[in-house]
Amino acid sequence: MPHSSTLSTTPDAIDPDTTLMFREASEGADTVRRFLHRNRSALIALGEHLRAHPPASVTTCARGSSDHAATYGKYLIETMLGIPTSSAALSVFSLYDAPVVAAGSLCLAISQSGRSPDLLAAVVAHKRAGAHVIALVNDETSPLAALADTLLPLEAGAERSVAATKSYIASLAGLAAIVAAWTRDEALNTALDLLPDQLEQAFALDWTPALPVLAEARNLFVIGRGYGLAVAQEAALKFKETCALHAEGFSSAEVRHGPMAIVGPGFPVLALATGGTAGDSVRAVASEFAERGATVLLADAAGPLEGTLHCPSLPTVPALEPILLIQSFYRLANALSVTRGLDPDSPPHLNKVTRTV
Repeated sequence: MPHSSTLSTTPDAIDPDTTLMFREASEGADTVRRFLHRNRSALIALGEHLRAHPPASVTTCARGSSDHAATYGKYLIETMLGIPTSSAALSVFSLYDAPVVAAGSLCLAISQSGRSPDLLAAVVAHKRAGAHVIALVNDETSPLAALADTLLPLEAGAERSVAATKSYIASLAGLAAIVAAWTRDEALNTALDLLPDQLEQAFALDWTPALPVLAEARNLFVIGRGYGLAVAQEAALKFKETCALHAEGFSSAEVRHGPMAIVGPGFPVLALATGGTAGDSVRAVASEFAERGATVLLADAAGPLEGTLHCPSLPTVPALEPILLIQSFYRLANALSVTRGLDPDSPPHLNKVTRTV
């Protein structure tokens, strides 16, 4: 993605193609290749276990970007398996030490570090109560890895930039791989095999038309729906984290329940459309906002929509399209951070590992 130096707010701007965030995000494809290769046998065994012992419910344990990944997992599991899936309130365990009824359930823990005390407290409580624990974790030496009944290493390698990128992409791919192994969905399995090559293509896509729109922005909505809601949430977090840009991620259904009242002329919106009816819903909201005069950036494999600025994306099965969208987005976020005179690798007041209690 070329960088427009005229938009830079600093005289000695960082080259966006040299940041850790750029380098690590560009490794998303190789990370997914390693994950699928390393965990192939474990995923087959897990699929057999889950079909033989189907859980009555699934509880996810995660924070931050990993919790956004968990939202993606919720949609996959509920749409493809019909099993109720909810996110654990980690403070219930770390602050209140409350018991949990979890026999016959599945506990799905997602973490880059595997060391946050509140996450570990939640996983310990579920394991003691009889849940089967799956850990998607990057650090195989972590306490979370040791707690897992099924360990699926993310294979992201060292991630030094504060903003998680390749580990988030690996988490999404890991969740899709779990569901593909569980359901034995041939189309999803085939698409997963093609995903690493498509991630390379997605990172090369040009979203630079968004830079002039967002260079001076102060507020922003990011819209998704269904499988795409998780990456809308993640994109909003990265805008805040790396670009000092206040952004909120919404479902294209939820945004109609009040938030849309503040969308008017010039208000920036990034809409992330996937295939199927969920994408139709995003496109409908994007069109409505554009008619109001909002500046709408639409990422959509179906092509441009009148009144919006098009950000190209790649088609695959709808369940995997969000992974390609967020891969393209990370390159934009990195470039935008530099354009706004910031260092995406060192956001103020943030550390790589957050040990929440």
